[in-house]
Amino acid sequence: MNLFGEDKIDDSASFTLADRMRPRVLDEIVGQDKLIGAGTPLRAAIENKRISSMVFWGPPGCGKTTLARVIANETGIRFLSYSAVLSGIKEIKNVIKLAEQRLANSGDRSILFIDEVHRFNKAQQDAFLPYVERGSIIFVGATTENPSFEIISPLLSRLTVFVLEPLRPENIVELLQRAISDKDRGLGAMELTVEDGVIEKIAQLSAGDARFALSTLEVSANTAPDGLISESFVAQVLQRERLLYDKNGEEHYNLISALHKSVRDSDPDAAIYWLARMLEAGEDALYIVRRMMRMAVEDIGLADPSAIRHAISAKEFYQFLGSPEGDIALFQLAVYLAIAPKSNSIYIAQKRAVRDIRDGKTGPVPMVIRNAPTRLMKELGYGTGYKYAHDFEEHLTKNQHFPDGIEPPTYYEPSDQGVEERIRKRLGEIERELRKRREE
Repeated sequence: MNLFGEDKIDDSASFTLADRMRPRVLDEIVGQDKLIGAGTPLRAAIENKRISSMVFWGPPGCGKTTLARVIANETGIRFLSYSAVLSGIKEIKNVIKLAEQRLANSGDRSILFIDEVHRFNKAQQDAFLPYVERGSIIFVGATTENPSFEIISPLLSRLTVFVLEPLRPENIVELLQRAISDKDRGLGAMELTVEDGVIEKIAQLSAGDARFALSTLEVSANTAPDGLISESFVAQVLQRERLLYDKNGEEHYNLISALHKSVRDSDPDAAIYWLARMLEAGEDALYIVRRMMRMAVEDIGLADPSAIRHAISAKEFYQFLGSPEGDIALFQLAVYLAIAPKSNSIYIAQKRAVRDIRDGKTGPVPMVIRNAPTRLMKELGYGTGYKYAHDFEEHLTKNQHFPDGIEPPTYYEPSDQGVEERIRKRLGEIERELRKRREE
């Protein structure tokens, strides 16, 4: 590729099946009808050759790069393609300056496509701002990460974000069938024999990643004995099912969120499923246990105080045995938390107290409940009038516990779930006894 890319992108020269089979026109792109179907704003902009800077956000293999290339082909705009992993800002800025000269001389604009744009840091992303602001290039970024978190606000405000959906199995099947039958760019000339159900199996295991599916098909076609692609042979190629997972990316947070909400919603089967997904994908088991400890106090709390003990025991069990033997303790914990009675009363109480403190309700500790370890402190009145609860009936006193001027608030309101039902009754008994004493 020369400094300005290629006027027309030629995928037939690519060595990999995934590159050769890239859609060349909008109608060949599958699975993105909501984004580029008839009558959509982006399709209209492409057809009218009036595109502006944008970013494509979607999972791996859903067609972000393909769509950028198709836009270039459909509009006839020069395509400058770079990866944030392989290219440096200095190199890209030099090419942008040449693109600006070309715009000034001939009026021809250029698309600057940056794959994995989230890999650039803040300072590197800042470098694009003046060019995007002037419109001297059409910036098109692609990312698997949430742009709200990974792209700096000044740049993001100048881009239109388009979300690409994961490809469905039927979309992958369509792409694989094209590759098998296409004699020019695909595998049609190999005259392969593909057993029934194989294409569907590859599509299912690809987790919406067309590149992975096509690569699996290509490896199978190149190595299958006598050109026969069977399900058992594909299983050997794959060795194990592919799981879409990135421990440092958004999918990491999506999966732990799914586990947390399944536990909160008391669905043990869903909790087992998401836990298995995370472990099979290589997630750190102790990270999962830490999150389940949080669930034990945030979503269960005193409705079942033993939940946190179970969480600690599961952690110790796993640390002692390791994986895979220790994994079962995590599943046991997930099921226990899911079926336990639920209460977020402690979580709410914490939020209420923190809010009051941040709002300035921070008066001095009442003298009556201050400790008086020295003579001077006693002379100053520390602890004067304090009533020792164990010396009184029901072990209850009327000591002042909040600072002067603060009406005692109610932070903790137990639910009617599990142990908290008994706690609620006990608090009611305490309140009635103290009210009786105040009236005496």
